[in-house]
Amino acid sequence: MRTDDLIDVLASDARGGREKAPPRQLAVVAVIGALAALILVLGWLNARQDLARAVLGSMFWMKAAYTALLGVAGYLAVERLSRPNGSGRRGWIIACAVFVICAAAGLYQAVVSPDVQAALKMLHGHSWRSCSPRILLLGLPMLSLGLWVLRSMAPTRPSLAGFAMGLFSGGVVATVYGLHCPEHTFTFIALWYSLGVLALGAVGALVGRLVLRW
Repeated sequence: MRTDDLIDVLASDARGGREKAPPRQLAVVAVIGALAALILVLGWLNARQDLARAVLGSMFWMKAAYTALLGVAGYLAVERLSRPNGSGRRGWIIACAVFVICAAAGLYQAVVSPDVQAALKMLHGHSWRSCSPRILLLGLPMLSLGLWVLRSMAPTRPSLAGFAMGLFSGGVVATVYGLHCPEHTFTFIALWYSLGVLALGAVGALVGRLVLRW
């Protein structure tokens, strides 16, 4: 059987009664991944001491909205890429759009800061060395589970599917990480949070290329 014929058969199977399976499975992955990240945050990093006051401020929720939207974008991409010939284009567009908005807001904050030192302080914050690695570590359980689940589906673009799962995982766990992280500038978030999420995407692409072949 030719590759094109095999893809057509798999696509027909996906339309023939399993259309709702990927969303259900990915929702389970998200819940388990978020719980794992929450346990790690509370047991390893601890919640920020001013959390009760922070949740009353707008920046806490804007940071959460940014990371959550990255997770939604990753979900939309991986949900399509879990099927034969899926492209995930809608997810990529949303991810790029929210990143550009956050980066533009961060650049604006840096430009209007009083001086270079103030801009650098916003960029570095208090945790620039640890932010991205922690998001990567928090996301590895969800990414591992997600790639394992993807193996039961029919992705025909393993690297892209793995990257999308990393984006999905990164967005979810970065949102949970906000319960610990006190950083509150778009300048910081656009760089270090985004790098942590992209690192998970890169790991997902590399591992997905190996484990999602069929």
